Amino acid sequence: MNVPIIYTLCMILFSVGIYGIVTKKNVVKIILSILIMENALNLFILMIGYRKDGIAPIVQPGMDAAGFAASSVDPLTQAMVLTSIVIGLSMIALMVAIAIRLYERFGTFDISEIKDLKE
Repeated sequence: MNVPIIYTLCMILFSVGIYGIVTKKNVVKIILSILIMENALNLFILMIGYRKDGIAPIVQPGMDAAGFAASSVDPLTQAMVLTSIVIGLSMIALMVAIAIRLYERFGTFDISEIKDLKE
């Protein structure tokens, strides 16, 4: 697959997430839109470190250092995405906990109704 096409698809997926955040009134749909944006960003970062016919970044005995560096994928982007997944998971768990508290207090997930129910 052509790499610029994949970058464009990542941008489209990110745009779908932004559209969901801006237009939806339901808290659960907003949380799912944030999750879509996070996955689009993770995919984009992974594609930055992509190398066609790349090998795993593990040095084995007898490997040429110059050839290894030229043919292996970038391990830094993989580590960044792994860290991003862990941080994103905790963020999503916090947002779901807040959404549950909002539902317990106001009985709805609709943001416009929650704004009207100020005490």
